[in-house]
Amino acid sequence: MDYLSESLKLHYKLRGKLEIKPRAGVGNKDELSLAYTPGVAAACLEIKDDVSKSYDLTRRWNTVAVVTDGTAVLGLGDIGPEAGMPVMEGKCVLFKAFGDVDAIPLCVRSKDVDEIVNTVALLAGSFGGVNLEDIAAPRCFEIERKLKERTDIPIFHDDQHGTAVVCLAAVMNALKIVKKQLSDCTVVFSGSGAAGVAIAKLFDSMGAGEIIMCDRKGIICAGDDLTPAKAEIAAFTNKNHRTGTLADAMKGADIFVGVSAPGIVTSEMAESMAENAIIMAMANPVPEIMPDLAKAAGAAVVGTGRSDFPNQINNVLAFPGIFRGALDVRASDINEQMKIAAAKAIASLVSDGELNPDYILPAAFDERVGRTVAEAVAQAARDSGVARI
Repeated sequence: MDYLSESLKLHYKLRGKLEIKPRAGVGNKDELSLAYTPGVAAACLEIKDDVSKSYDLTRRWNTVAVVTDGTAVLGLGDIGPEAGMPVMEGKCVLFKAFGDVDAIPLCVRSKDVDEIVNTVALLAGSFGGVNLEDIAAPRCFEIERKLKERTDIPIFHDDQHGTAVVCLAAVMNALKIVKKQLSDCTVVFSGSGAAGVAIAKLFDSMGAGEIIMCDRKGIICAGDDLTPAKAEIAAFTNKNHRTGTLADAMKGADIFVGVSAPGIVTSEMAESMAENAIIMAMANPVPEIMPDLAKAAGAAVVGTGRSDFPNQINNVLAFPGIFRGALDVRASDINEQMKIAAAKAIASLVSDGELNPDYILPAAFDERVGRTVAEAVAQAARDSGVARI
């Protein structure tokens, strides 16, 4: 199927993938008076006296804003907020289908960090959480950080953390196959943008042995002339102060994580890795190295971002269940403990009997995923003190 042309036809036909349907009837005078004036005043006064009742008396408890500025939409780049709307609508559809979460797209006509933060913060009382989407690095880091400071609801940049959670789940199961511990592994990253940094931080939280981050110039090392964002990366990576190219970094490495550019890893680079190497080549639509080449070069387990190869690193395994769990306990944050719990929950759905080099993650349509992730995330929220009910 030609997905581009067929999808365009579908979008013209549907004229939007979302609609709002009322839950309250207004078919007669009494129903109208209960759903709206004069009866609705009772609910307003309850919330006036206790703002937390907004979760009990409105749909806020189950509603998430999907926010973009349109600066990093898919692989299309900075195409503008309106052009990002089809993706945001699609994201909202996935929220509902896989997590039963009501989501509303908000496409903001600004690239100014403080304008975006202020806009979302002022609207936060209407939502139970905020999913940031397709916002370019490094601004996405600052927007997320400032929104966490200004609001009391979960702020989650899926391009960072959703990818990180699923990648960690994949690596957890891949390590079982190759019989290695993450604490003994050297992990090399290609790509120091939003996803790469988030994955590296999550791996660091899990006790990865050594993390080496590479950008297009090569290995990021403390002491170099670095931007503030790169200096933050250098502070927790490359403890042995290695220098050189990506090829240099990959020599002897146990795990490669790619969130960068197509075809930049050669067969020779993959061959130079440690025995039973794990390769997560997630550049889309063309990965850093094609799976057949990676396996021919000796990789034991290979994952990509594509659905037509085994082991797809697909965010839909993570974000619906993460928000479902966070909303169910009215969490004030989505923290590292909750992300790790989500990764472990995803990994747990592949039994030891099923686990093999071509099956390290459950299928996106596995109905157990959303529920299992939600339960694990909710418990982690309780355990870490961010659950409010």
